[in-house]
Parts: sequence; structure tokens; C-alpha cells
Amino acid sequence: MRKKQFKTESKRILDIMINSIYTNREIFLRELISNASDAIDKLSYISLTDEKVGMDRSEYKITVTPDKAARTLTVSDNGVGMTEEELENNLGVIARSGSLSFKEQMAEKGDDTSDIIGQFGVGFYSAFMVAQRVTVITRAYGSEKGLRWVSSGAEGYTIEDCDREGWGTDIILDLKPDTETEKYDEFLEDYRLRALIKKYSDYIRWPIILGDETVNSMVPIWQRSKDEVSDEDCNKFYKDTFFDASDPLSVVRVNAEGLVSYKAMLFIPGAAPFNYYTTAYEPGLRLYASGVMIMDKCADLLPEHFRFVRGVVDSPDLSLNISRELLQHDRQLKVIASNIEKKIKAELKRLMDKEPEKYLKFYNAFGLQLKYGIVNTYGGKKELLQDLLMFYSAKEDKLISLKEYVDKMAEGQEYIYFAGAESIAIAKGLPQTEPVLNRGYDVLYMTDPADEFVVQILESYSDKQFRSVNDDDLGFEPENGSTEKEEDDEALFGFIKETLGDKVSSVKLSRKLVSHPVCISTEGPVSLEMEKYFSSIPGGEGPKVKAERVLELNGGHPVFAALKEAYNTDKEKAAGYAKILYDMALLIAGIPVEDPTALSQEVWKLF
Repeated sequence: MRKKQFKTESKRILDIMINSIYTNREIFLRELISNASDAIDKLSYISLTDEKVGMDRSEYKITVTPDKAARTLTVSDNGVGMTEEELENNLGVIARSGSLSFKEQMAEKGDDTSDIIGQFGVGFYSAFMVAQRVTVITRAYGSEKGLRWVSSGAEGYTIEDCDREGWGTDIILDLKPDTETEKYDEFLEDYRLRALIKKYSDYIRWPIILGDETVNSMVPIWQRSKDEVSDEDCNKFYKDTFFDASDPLSVVRVNAEGLVSYKAMLFIPGAAPFNYYTTAYEPGLRLYASGVMIMDKCADLLPEHFRFVRGVVDSPDLSLNISRELLQHDRQLKVIASNIEKKIKAELKRLMDKEPEKYLKFYNAFGLQLKYGIVNTYGGKKELLQDLLMFYSAKEDKLISLKEYVDKMAEGQEYIYFAGAESIAIAKGLPQTEPVLNRGYDVLYMTDPADEFVVQILESYSDKQFRSVNDDDLGFEPENGSTEKEEDDEALFGFIKETLGDKVSSVKLSRKLVSHPVCISTEGPVSLEMEKYFSSIPGGEGPKVKAERVLELNGGHPVFAALKEAYNTDKEKAAGYAKILYDMALLIAGIPVEDPTALSQEVWKLF
């Protein structure tokens, strides 16, 4: 028996490995299985040119064996095994990668070993998170004898000769005793081991045997060709993996080769999870490195505006950090994320154009997310997202895209007209829409809190500027039948302003009212819908934003004539009219009146 000490720096690294780097103890099984898979990869590769291996591909396997009586857990493989020198290099020097060395040797020969991903010298030591002693029994390919490596941690290790039938490696973990806070016996339970194998190692290419049964699927669904996978297979995988009772609306498959190679299977859901628009929702794609799960939800692969997408990404080219738990934020990840963004946009546009019913279902669930994507990036993503937006059309009586609106614009129409309101029903009743609709122009009803912010950021679409129906300049001269001049009624408007006080910033004769006597508009950059949005922020934490309200009166309406008559003959009655008209204008705009009792009293005075 040869007793050896770890190098001083290795002792420190081992302590860090066990106590700091690996934050999730269950990771150890993934690491040991990945190492076993690497060892089989190597022997399988050697067998391509060396007939002495004498093994058929179907004979390779990884075996996981719990022994409750002895409190040991063994992970075995019939791969390439290790020589004494390799034991020293791979296990005696921490953070040295056996697989990396193998890659370098093969690269010198000009061979492709891109599918060997292991980090044996690093991952192996995760075993000490759960084991008080680790024994490695190995026999290298071509060797007549076996070797036993034993260590209880940082104090060192021993190596001695032993017998082992066949090539390969057995890693035997003597589990730590249970404590009040840590239950190591769980790693002796078949159901727990099975769950961990399915979670982390389901797509390892070699059979993983537990209790005489193959636990892992081996070939992931996204690695199979489209001909081998039916729509039903994809839907089942989605529902089983992401716990959705409904089929996805669409499946996007990606097989990218080049600077970064990866395969992806992306799903566009048909409904938003109950917590989607809350901080409790965790976006991200499940990330694999050659079939080994690295992260359950990698948010860096998804832009915020497409956070609703679920799916998996699998790449052999990712750079992993020392613990394999987190990714280095490098160009590889950015390249994949950028490509995925384009694929999602293309699929959503395809749905909009080719399967509008599906897209409408998607939009009803996630349209608000697309709008937030434009607002939150301050227009940085407007070119990407604007073609996916939909708004309710007054003429079509349904949601339409901006492209559809522009394509159907009337001859001579210069602007895209919109009306902000709390609901479609309220929007349909807005007096300001009348002159636009009467001219044969369509109006988009914008009822989401973010809509007017979106319009401000977009400014235009297809060279057509957006124009609110509240604007004085609608691009044409409305015909409201009024022959009044505003200067003739300055005294009346001053009286109304004095009566209403700071409720309005001004009172004026309307250029847009047709059949209605009154409406509320605004001046300045803040609209009524923006005011509602900021007022709705919970906890009163939002900025105190108020719209500058303008009371507009229809000079050609009988109500205006009655108001003028009252002003000339009965100022108290005229003040009552002014208060009623203001409150009615609020109600039409979907804004609650400040004092319903006061409004009722003013109305009762009329009888």
C-alpha cells in the first residue's frame, strides 16, 4: 500500500470544493455518472481502431448500486479504467481533468472528440459532500491488474494493487452518518436515486442500471430527427416536463451548427401560468451540455420579452465553470440567446400569418408581455416586436395587427388613429372617435395599461404616425355644425374654469365633438390612461402623475345653448350645469366621479 498526501494547494481546493462550490449536494451523482459516461466514451472510441477491446456497443453500461446494510453507494462502469499514473493525475491532483487530457491526446492525432465533456478531476470530489470515505477500484484497458484508491478527505489517499474482473471503474461511497439537518440515507433509497438520475442524467447515452432496470431514456427527444418524433410525442414531453395540462400552441426545433453548435426544442404555451405576471414566476430554458442537465432555468437564454417560452437547449460547446453548476457568461451563451430570439420571433410571425386563430390565443395570453418588451427597453426592441402587436379595430370589431390597419387605410388618410380607454365598451362610447369614424377612418382601441406608452415609443409604423383622437389636429377639419367662435365665449369659459377650480386646466370649444355635448381631453404629455396606470401601482409607490384635464364643449349642441342661456340669466344654475357636464365627461371617459352625492344633488336641482 502506498500512502500519499495531497499537495498543499490541493488540500485547500478540496475543502472549497466540498464546502463552498457545490451548493446542491445531490449534484454528486450527476458528476459520478458523467465521469462514468466519459470513461465508456473513451473505450468506445478506442474500440473503433482496436479490435482487442472485444466489446459490442450494447454491452456498455453504468450501474448504480445502493447497499443499505453497509451504507454504501457504488457507481460502476465498464469503460476505459485508469492506470496508476492516471489515478495520480486525475484524483491526486484536484481540478485536473482526465477527459481534458484525453481530448488533447486525440486532438494531436487530428481526431474529433468534441462529444467528450467530462471534468473528472473536478466532479469526482463532489463525492466528499456525502461520503466520509471514497474508494475507487479501477482496471485500465490493457492492464492485467487492478488498483484500489482510498481517501477520507484532505489528509491524503492510498493506492494499492487489487483484483478487478474486466476493465472499468467502481466508485464506492461510504456515506456520512445522518445528522439532525442532513439525511444522507436518502441516497440509499431507490426512489431518490431514480429521481436524481431522471433529473440530471436522463439523456446520458449509455444505459444507467438501478436494480436490474435501465432508468434513463438515453436519447433525448430533441436529439431525434423530426421523422422519429410525432406531434403527440412533443406535446407529451412538454406537458410532462413543464407541468402544463394543455398542449403547446407551437413547437420550434433548432439544429444549429457553426461557431456554436446546439440543438433546441422550444414551446410556445397557449395560456399564461397563474403567476406569470408576478415576481414569483421564473423564466428560463432548461440547459444541457451533451445530455447532462446543467441548469433547470437558464434565464440568460431568453430575452425578457419572450420569457413565456419554455424548452430545452443542448450544446457540446458550452464553457462550464469549475463546479458545472453555473455557466461562464461568455460569447457562446450570447450567440445561442441571440439565435433563439430570432427563431421565436419568426415562429410567432408565422403563427400570425398562417395560423391566426392560434396566434390570437397566444396574444390574449401574452400580448401584454410584448408591449412591456417595447416599453422596458425604451424602444430598443421595437423593430423586433412591433409587427407582433395587435389592437382592437373599431371598424373590424376585432384585434388586428398594425400592418393590417395600414394596409386598409382609407385613401387620403395620413395617420393611425387610436383611442385610449379602460375597456372596449368605454372606447366605443368615446365622443372623440366620432369625427374620425364618420370620415371613414378606423380607430384602434387601446385598453392595456402599457398601450399609450407603446405608442409614444413607436411614434410611427410604416411611415404613418400615430394620432390620438383627443388631439386638436386630427389631420382634417371635423364637421360638427358649430359656427361659434371661441373668443365669443371667453367669459363663459372663464366662469366654468372658476367654478371647477383645479379639476381642469382649461375649458374650450371643441373641434372634434359631433353628437355629444362634452368630453374630457388632456394637454401635455400625460394622458388620462397614463394617469390611471400610475394611480393603479400598489402601495402608492408610483410617481404622482396627473394629466392636465381639459373640458371640451360642443358649441353646436343644444346643451351648450342651454349653458349659455343660464350663464346670462342665472349664474348659480350655470355653475350647476358646469359641474354636471364635468362629471358626465368623466363618466364617459371611464373615470369615477369624485363625489357622486354632489352630482346627484346638482341633477335633482333640475327638476
